[in-house]
Amino acid sequence: MQTGFAKFFLNGRWIANTNYQEQLLNTIWEQAIFKINDLNSIAALTYHINYYLEGLLAAFTYGKLEISDKYSFDIPPIQSKADWDTLVDRFLKNAKLFCDCIASFDQNLFDQPFIDKKYGSYLRNIEAVIEHSYYHLGQISLIKKLILQSE
Repeated sequence: MQTGFAKFFLNGRWIANTNYQEQLLNTIWEQAIFKINDLNSIAALTYHINYYLEGLLAAFTYGKLEISDKYSFDIPPIQSKADWDTLVDRFLKNAKLFCDCIASFDQNLFDQPFIDKKYGSYLRNIEAVIEHSYYHLGQISLIKKLILQSE
């Protein structure tokens, strides 16, 4: 069974009529790093969402949340197609792992505290990932359209 995560990360088109995989695989590295005014680049947004995916996957595995918002845009320079491909591959790998992880959770886990009570429940944090990811997917889609219009 395909989760909702897999649909918006990897191959669905239901709500946004696109998904991360489609957007990222159809973006060349020069577009990914292109800056429009003070907007984040597509590469920066990709890094940002992947930062949270990696951090949550580590938390699911080790029971410790060791990510911080202040580092979530600390993207290393993207200076070539290889750099961009590495980031996209890492993102898509982590998105698939995240989807598989969520799908494997016992239903009782969703109401349990996530790592520490101050973070709320697993469900609250998973819903936050959905909302946050859709928000940035919309930004990526719009930035890509702006870039294509300027070419």
